[in-house]
Amino acid sequence: MAHLEDHSLRSQDLVFTLYGDYLLNREAPVRVGSLITLLGHLGMSPMAVRTTLSRMTHKGWLAVDRRGTRSYYGLTRRGRRLLEEGRQRIYHPPRDEPWDGSWHLVAYSIPERRRHLRDSLRVKLLSLGCGAVTNGLWISPHDVRAEVEQIAQTLRIERHVEIFRGEHLGFSSVAQLVDQCWDLPQLNRRYDAFITRWTANRERCRECGIPHARGRALPPCATPADCFVRRFLLVHEYRGFALEDPYLPRQLLPDGWKGNEAARLFAEYHALLTEPAERYVDSVCAAGDQIETAEPSAAAAAM
Repeated sequence: MAHLEDHSLRSQDLVFTLYGDYLLNREAPVRVGSLITLLGHLGMSPMAVRTTLSRMTHKGWLAVDRRGTRSYYGLTRRGRRLLEEGRQRIYHPPRDEPWDGSWHLVAYSIPERRRHLRDSLRVKLLSLGCGAVTNGLWISPHDVRAEVEQIAQTLRIERHVEIFRGEHLGFSSVAQLVDQCWDLPQLNRRYDAFITRWTANRERCRECGIPHARGRALPPCATPADCFVRRFLLVHEYRGFALEDPYLPRQLLPDGWKGNEAARLFAEYHALLTEPAERYVDSVCAAGDQIETAEPSAAAAAM
C-alpha cells in the first residue's frame, strides 16, 4: 500500500474527503474525538485535527456544536453543497454522453482591478471541465449554461460574462482544438499509473480476512481500519481526476484512453472495501456518541 505521504495530502483535503465519502449522509455532527481517531490513521496528529477543524469552521465549511467540554463538528449548508457537487462528479460524471458536435462557449472580460474574480472564474471553469481557447474564451462540449450562470451570479460578474453555443468551422482540426484546450496525454498517463497501482492493491484486498455479507473470509491480511484507510486513499486520489477530467465525448478522446478502465477499477475496488470500511467508521462514531450519553463518571473514565 502506498504510504500516505506519497500522495502529498493536505490536512483540509483529508477532512473534506472524510466528510464527503463517509460522513456526508450522517445527520448528527461528529465528536472531535472520533474525528481524531479516524484522521489519525492518515497521519494527522490530534493538534493538527483540532487546528484544521477550527480553520474550516472559520471558513464556513464546518459548524461546531459545543456541549460542555466536548465539541462536535458537522457540515454547514455551504460545505454540504460543495461535497454533494463533488460526489456527483466523482460517481456520476458526464461520461460517454451523446454529442451533436456543437460547443458551448464562455467568454468574459473582467477588469484588471477585479482580477481576483477573474481567477476565481477560471478555477471554477476548470472544475466544470472547460478548456481555454484564449485567456477570455473557454469551451466545453457539454451544456454548462446553468452552472456558469450560477457561478457568475455568485461572483456577481454577470455583466462581464457571455455564453454561446456554436459549431467549430476551422481553421484547426477538432483534434488540434482538443490538444490546445486540454492536456489529455498527461491525464492519460496519470490514469495508467492509477490503474497499475490500485489493481495490485485490489488483488491483495480480495484475499483479506475481513468478513463480508457474502460470508467469505479468506486468509487474514487486513483489519477494518485498514479497509477504511485503503478506501480513503483510493477516493482521495481518484477525486483528483474528477476535478481535472473534462469527460469529453468518446469521439474526442485519443486512442488508448484509460479513463473508463480507471473508472471501472475505482467502482469495483470501492465496492469491495465499502462494507468493512463503513462498519469501522460507524463504530468509531458510535463510540463518540456513547460517551455523550454515558453517565458522568463513566464518560470521564472513557475520555
